[in-house]
Amino acid sequence: MRQMKFSMVAAALVLLGTQGAVQAQTAAEVDALTKKALASFHSKGIAKADRLIQDDSNRLCSEADASGKPLDAATAKAIEEANLKVIHWPAGGQFLGDWKKGEKIAQSGKGMTWKDKDVYNNGGNCYNCHQINKAEVSYGTIGPSLWNYGKLRGVTDPSSAASAEIVKYTWGKIWNARAYNACSNMPRAGHNGVLTEDQVRDIMALLLDPKSPVNQ
Repeated sequence: MRQMKFSMVAAALVLLGTQGAVQAQTAAEVDALTKKALASFHSKGIAKADRLIQDDSNRLCSEADASGKPLDAATAKAIEEANLKVIHWPAGGQFLGDWKKGEKIAQSGKGMTWKDKDVYNNGGNCYNCHQINKAEVSYGTIGPSLWNYGKLRGVTDPSSAASAEIVKYTWGKIWNARAYNACSNMPRAGHNGVLTEDQVRDIMALLLDPKSPVNQ
């Protein structure tokens, strides 16, 4: 998400017919190009133009990127605390669903386009950034490997008190990664409505259920 503003800048440069190596050096320049690019975007179906509107977390991280200076510790902490407060925890404390469904969701990049009917068939797109299974021949490396995720963290029984903190952290990370890393590249899957609560449960099972192939 924090790369969104730069993607829009690139779109603006194409739309404006700008040639050569052009780089915005300041947040103000980024904003100016973004406003021009936004003129070509419009809502259609479930794909709404308001997804391009940045909240404070995205804005501050984008400005830090544009300036070439990392966020100061106080601002980073404030972003993390604000995002932690808005994590939606699972109803009834039920963190895990069906790992078989979770595997399908994690390996799917479908959804969020104008022709899709709703979010219930969205994919998690996890494979684009993480290795999930040793049998995979193609996967992204932006994020760490998720192979043996639960096993490496000693989660032999996700419902046990000993596993409670890992289980809760994993849910929070999937729901809203910026609660733990202010300018995380990881999409805020639950917070931004990319995945439903049930879908997050299923991905949780993929990562933490001892029977899941991830933990074999």
